[in-house]
Amino acid sequence: MTLALYQIVIIVLAVAMIIQGIRKFRSELSGQTLLKLAVRIIVWGGMAIVVAFPKVTNFVADIIGIEDNINAVILAGFLLLFLMVFKLLSAIERLEQQLTVLTRKKTLDGIQEDGK
Repeated sequence: MTLALYQIVIIVLAVAMIIQGIRKFRSELSGQTLLKLAVRIIVWGGMAIVVAFPKVTNFVADIIGIEDNINAVILAGFLLLFLMVFKLLSAIERLEQQLTVLTRKKTLDGIQEDGK
């Protein structure tokens, strides 16, 4: 089995993204949860499998019932939507954390002013 250049690049990218997720999870500072890590491994691992073994999409298409070879377009659209939702979720979580910190600070400042 010989791999084309784009296949090698995508497989390396997928492995790098999985390793980055594992590092974030191990550092425990970035808010990476076990669920996020699992989703990252499933999505990027799935992409690597599809790129390395393109016939897998035909097998999945037969199971789902898709007859045309539009699997790549559907997969790309799904991955794009997934990444957008993942980025939005991360941004919302960061905003929630910042709001929590700000609320705590304001409350503590109010308590200190009342105590004087």
